[in-house]
This record gives sequence, structure tokens and C-alpha cells, in this order.
Amino acid sequence: MKFLLHLAALLTLPSGLSQTAAAQKTAPTIRRLDNTTLTSAEADTFAQKTLTEAHVTGAQIAILNDGHLTWSYAYGLRSRNPDLPMTTETTTWAASITKSVFSTYVMQLVEHHQFNLDTPVAKQLPQPLDAYAPYKDTASDIVNDPAWPSITPRMLLSHTSGLQNFASIEPDKKMHLHFKPGTQFLYSGEGINLVQFVIEQQFRKPMDELMQAAIFAPLGITQTGLIYRKEFAANVADRFDGDEKFHAQTKRFPARAAGSMTTSVEDLAHFLTALFSDAILKPSTRKAMFAPYYAIHGLHQFPLAANEPEGTEAASTGLAYGVGWGLLTRTPYGPAFFKEGHGDGAQNYLLCFERRQTCMIILTNSDNGELAFRPLFEHLLGDTVTPWEWEGYTSTYIEAARKQP
Repeated sequence: MKFLLHLAALLTLPSGLSQTAAAQKTAPTIRRLDNTTLTSAEADTFAQKTLTEAHVTGAQIAILNDGHLTWSYAYGLRSRNPDLPMTTETTTWAASITKSVFSTYVMQLVEHHQFNLDTPVAKQLPQPLDAYAPYKDTASDIVNDPAWPSITPRMLLSHTSGLQNFASIEPDKKMHLHFKPGTQFLYSGEGINLVQFVIEQQFRKPMDELMQAAIFAPLGITQTGLIYRKEFAANVADRFDGDEKFHAQTKRFPARAAGSMTTSVEDLAHFLTALFSDAILKPSTRKAMFAPYYAIHGLHQFPLAANEPEGTEAASTGLAYGVGWGLLTRTPYGPAFFKEGHGDGAQNYLLCFERRQTCMIILTNSDNGELAFRPLFEHLLGDTVTPWEWEGYTSTYIEAARKQP
């Protein structure tokens, strides 16, 4: 019935992002961070205009107040030819938001005394890393690095291990340490996948099965998985480039903790509600996950050039990293946690304020999604603290990044 309502809306409205799927949750008002309010109609009108101007093919937005879903809406198209509407339950590629959901699962293992964040990876594997088939060609050098025995899962999950984002971007396609582990920040999907590998070796099961049993199934979130499942087929988003041309279908294989998860904004909202209500982790474990491990000082999360200067945003917001989550430790609204998702034809952002249990999530199936983030978060949530330059959510940064090889 929900799908038929969405389809009816599509058929009766002009083409483009003015098409709005019926909200799954609509409170009369949204409470912003400064305690001012916005009606759901005002939010919808602003979101439609902003997404249309940014040429975002499809988007899902959700806002939580007091730890519960207050408002969610979907805009535009999940696929073309035939044109099908995006809904708040459409499965989309979460990209790197996967990292934070995976890290929450890791903290669940820690809470149950099934995993240790501070025991070096080399000690948790019965064989040298390059003895395993997936790492035979990429880890032959790193295992001989004097710093390798000191690398812990905590360092890997906080992006302070010294590993590049992926070995594939290294000149020799091998893993290398670029600084003493624990002393600098360098975003690394390779490090997240390495934690996945250690856990899979311990439990002798693939990560998609482990997280399905521990997180997704118990929470009853059915449009989420670490790999594509056939039941997603009826409502899954294709992905589109900056010219709104088809880029790819959303079918992620194999399971990768660094970024293979697909989900919907409704499912992520449910996940956050469960996180705040202690249904996933005990309060003490959640506190440990959001404890700052490393204070960040750089101008950009992904530097455009070597030797970039330090950024003022990092200092003013208390930018840091915990276990798998970015942190803002100094804001007028209390501490916050966040995670981005960058992928070809999938740009996403999630931001939550712990004390207020106020969150906003945006998932898009468009390379243009990032262009809409700042106005949407500032207007709908009253967000005045996101470090937009560090995140790379400025038009100047996005243009420069697109020109890089």
C-alpha cells in the first residue's frame, strides 16, 4: 500500500525533485537545536527547493527529536526508465556510514568480552597477516615494519594506524604505514576492513551473517544489509552522477565493513533510536565508543594537497575521532557524533547530538547530494557547528576534488 501511494504521487506531479513521497513519520513541528520550531510543511518546501536546485536525483531525509523519529520524507527518483519514486524505505548505498554501524557492532563484542580493542592485531591472528590469501599480495611489506606489532583495532577504527585509505591507491598497491601508529589522523577504509578480517577469523563466519544476527535482525530493520539481498529488489535505488545520468545499480558484494552496507533512512533512524535507548549497547559502552581517542587539527578530512595547514574549524568544534565515529566535542548543543558516506552516486551524512538525542540523516543516490547538505542541515536542524570545510561539503572543495585524477 505504501508503494502504491508513492507511485500515485509520482503519476500526479511533474517530473523532477518536486515529486515528494508521502512522509512515513510527520509530527506537526520539528524542534531545531536552538529550540525554535519548523513545521513539517515548511521543512518539506525548503527541502524540495534545495534538492531541486542542487540537481539531486533522489534523497531521503529523517530528523529525530528526543531519540525518536519526528519527520521523514523522500524526494525525487530512485530509478529512471521507468521513473520510480524514492521512498523513505528505499534501500540505498550507505557507503562509509557502514564504518560506524560496524564499529557499533564491534563495541557490542567488546561489551560481551568477545573482542579486545587494545590487543594488537598481530597478536589476535594466529598467522602473519601476509599468510592469509586476501593479504598475500598487499601485506608482505607491512608485516616487516617495526611498528606493525603495535597496531590495535582501536587505532584502526579511529583512523590513526598510519594506513592509507586503501592499498590500491599506494604506488605499489601494498599496505604501508605512513607514520607512527596512534600519532596522526589518516582516514583508512583499509584499516576498517582489517578489523573485519580479524573478527571473521575469530568467529569463522562472514561479517554480513554476523551483523545480520547481532544488529539488523534483532532491531527488525529489513531494508539493511552488508550485502545485497534479493528481497531489496522491489525498492532499491540506482545511483546517478553529477549530470543525473545513470551510474550503477546498488548491489554491493562482498561484505566490506568499510562501505558495503545498503540501508534506508527509516532503518537508520530506527538504529539510532535503539542506540539511544540502550537496546544495542549499555550506556557505559556507548560512552566508551564516543570517547575522543584522537583530536583532529587538519583543514580537510581528505587533504587536497600535501602539507595543508591546520583548520580553525577543528579547534572551534573540538573535532576528534572515537571508535568508528567522528566527534564534535565542543558545541553550544553539547557533544555530537557524525559519519559521512562518500561513494559514486551515493552521498550521505548523519549527525547526532547526544544530550538532546537530536539527529538528522540524509541519504542520496546522487553525486550532487553533498551540494545540498549545508543548507539542509542549517535550515532544518539549525546546525551551526558542522565543520563544512573539513568535511569537504563546500562547492569549492567539491569542484577541486572532482578535478583530481
